[in-house]
Amino acid sequence: MKKVFERIIEGILTCSGFVTSITILLIVLFLFTEAFGLFSSKVIEEGYVLALNKDNKVSELTPMQIKDVFDEEITNWKELGGEDLPIRVFRLEDITHYYSEEELGEAYENAGEKIMELIQKTPGIVAFIPQKFVVRPDAVHFIKDNTISVKEVFAGAECFPTATPAPLFGFLPLITGTLWVSLFAILIALPFGLSVSIYMSEVADSKVRSWLKPVIELLSGIPSVVYGFFGLIVIVPLIQKVFDLPVGESGLAGSIVLAIMALPTIITVTEDAMRNCPRAMREASLALGASQWQTIYKVVIPYSISGITSGVVLGIGRAIGETMAVLMVTGNAAVIPTTILEPLRTIPATIAAELGEAPAGGPHYQALFLLGVVLFFITLIINFSVEYISSKGVKRSK
Repeated sequence: MKKVFERIIEGILTCSGFVTSITILLIVLFLFTEAFGLFSSKVIEEGYVLALNKDNKVSELTPMQIKDVFDEEITNWKELGGEDLPIRVFRLEDITHYYSEEELGEAYENAGEKIMELIQKTPGIVAFIPQKFVVRPDAVHFIKDNTISVKEVFAGAECFPTATPAPLFGFLPLITGTLWVSLFAILIALPFGLSVSIYMSEVADSKVRSWLKPVIELLSGIPSVVYGFFGLIVIVPLIQKVFDLPVGESGLAGSIVLAIMALPTIITVTEDAMRNCPRAMREASLALGASQWQTIYKVVIPYSISGITSGVVLGIGRAIGETMAVLMVTGNAAVIPTTILEPLRTIPATIAAELGEAPAGGPHYQALFLLGVVLFFITLIINFSVEYISSKGVKRSK
């Protein structure tokens, strides 16, 4: 009977592990499938075309060039490899500037014909119009609608997913912002976390440890939005005053908030690992003439390096994946930061802020899933790097 019960338990555990593995695999598969659909999407908004005069020889424009044309930063076709003609931008809502309601018809039934007529008689025009209004395709010339390229996404310096007629999905500002904030959060949290862990494990008496440890563990249960409010009220004004900045919302504010949020995880895991170091090893080190700090550095830390690494990896995971607190204190500006004191935007904050507004299945929606894939690989690379560095440290200590 006992053996049957043990086999049942073993079967349940095996099935549970199998189901968990399949679930994780399906999540990753769905994430990648949805994300890479972005590269089969067209540059120009679906259902629309960019129509030119038949004599205009320009046939291709990059998304950035399209944005600059419609923002009137590029005003002559010569700048785009065409003739020396001023660019005249036309959107559908501009049609009433050229034709009266009587000419267009009560239900705008003549709009298509009038738009074709306008394009034919205006040499420098670029018209962003719905495809259904192209009633005479042979009378106009179209900008080629290419698919979104990998280079435009990963090397793009501007991110305007809602821009028309061509949205921009430049990930570079978001990747840079995430790396800046995460790196500085780790640099702040790691020394403090390790120092407090050493103090609690090796220096503090049992009375201090008994009240300090619950307080630190309690910090990990505080909602991230509370940390965000703390950063907004205390850290942001302090940074603005100390560094004499126009605004205090910056990458540094986000890094400090994330460091505070990661500290409980790093301290708890690291302190537990250090306390598991055998007492005999400590006593042997002290008996050979080593001081307390030499024992900590030469014996306790090398012995506990795997636990310390686990604490660091968990802390990094908390820092990189955090959303709300970062969204509140970093300024949320999708630009490439040159210093940590500038406003920036991280990948998790972008996903949280924009996912509810992105039409399901559209390029914007797919771009957010692709950002999730990028975040997955960033976390993976950092975790492997920490593991590699810690393994090198163990070899040197031996």
